[in-house]
Amino acid sequence: MEGGGVLTAERSPARANLHVAFTEKGEVKEKREKFLTAKYGSHQMSLIRKRLAVEMWLFDELQKLYDSANDNGKNREVDVDIDKLLDMDTDDHRRAHLQELLVDAKKPHDVKKFINDLLEKAKTL
Repeated sequence: MEGGGVLTAERSPARANLHVAFTEKGEVKEKREKFLTAKYGSHQMSLIRKRLAVEMWLFDELQKLYDSANDNGKNREVDVDIDKLLDMDTDDHRRAHLQELLVDAKKPHDVKKFINDLLEKAKTL
């Protein structure tokens, strides 16, 4: 700017109506609910997917063992804790525990196969 002119900044018409409004502490009108989304690495996600696949298989197989479609409203919940199974020392302990849990299955002839399959799947976790 030659001649010692004065530099002035004018607001563009798009910014002319912008302003910042502060509220008092007790004057919260709307509180947004915040969610935390966890991001896992590919290896961790692979382990999570594998675990989920075993749990879904377990759920489906328990429904078959107890024939819930023909249960006439008498549902029995069986809680098979995979972590508890994995914490046990031997497959013999795991088998005994599972047989005790599944003692009243409606299809007892399928229990042995179910236990063998579950123990194999648990080893992959």
